[in-house]
Amino acid sequence: MTARILDGKALAEELRADFQKRAAALATRRHRPGLAVLLVGEDPASQVYVRNKVAACAAAGIFSQKLVYPADVAEATVLAQIAALNADPRIHGILVQLPLPRHFDEQAVLEAIAPEKDVDGFHAENMGALAQGRPRFIPCTPYGVMQMLAANGVDPLGQEAVIVGRSNIVGKPMALLLIHAGATVTVCHSKTRDLACHTRRADILIAAAGKPRFITADMVKPGAVVIDVGINRLPPEAGGKLCGDVDFETVRDVASLVSPVPGGVGPMTIAMLLANTIEAAEREAGR
Repeated sequence: MTARILDGKALAEELRADFQKRAAALATRRHRPGLAVLLVGEDPASQVYVRNKVAACAAAGIFSQKLVYPADVAEATVLAQIAALNADPRIHGILVQLPLPRHFDEQAVLEAIAPEKDVDGFHAENMGALAQGRPRFIPCTPYGVMQMLAANGVDPLGQEAVIVGRSNIVGKPMALLLIHAGATVTVCHSKTRDLACHTRRADILIAAAGKPRFITADMVKPGAVVIDVGINRLPPEAGGKLCGDVDFETVRDVASLVSPVPGGVGPMTIAMLLANTIEAAEREAGR
């Protein structure tokens, strides 16, 4: 068996055509969608992510504002900027690129964003709404995964889903979405005993542990759908390339569907950020 590749890049391109139409329709009503992205520090990966998000906004007809601060900026300065963006009618979505420097209270910064502009979906109010099955915004990476499953005819209803990783950004919201979709969900983490025992039961296996090539072929049920959320850079002596949490070359011989890194979940995460920003603008225009 050779798995079919889940092409997140191609799907994201399809979705962006719809986003362009929706953004243009809003612009004619003087409600052009606007996204503000705050970057603190000089983390190279964060700089790439922010650059990609700003470029995606431009391509979709979304106004974007990039605000960059040095790593030693006072937290109060960033909080004051968020307060100003909350009151800015041009801005419908606010995103703080994570991780933040160590002297920041990350949760306090995320909670400072107005829930109706929290297009990352990380505010406690929005996470609570997601838990109740009535989300205002779905966190972008889990949202992208669900879109990938749907576009490839994978219905979670009645399936065994296993998530490796319990982060607030991916693991937990991913579990909630799959539960609401009717799957039986297991969340594994660093304290899980006999991880492979759980992963081998999965009809849908989602790897979000942040460990390069961690999921190997012997950990995958034949015919499973495998979604790789991880993005890791190998050390120079190993080629320095990007890779996921899944050992792609071996797992593709066992799974029925598998997402690559790069070109899988990453483009879908950005696409869903655009979707949330446009949705926020549409809500504002409808008021």
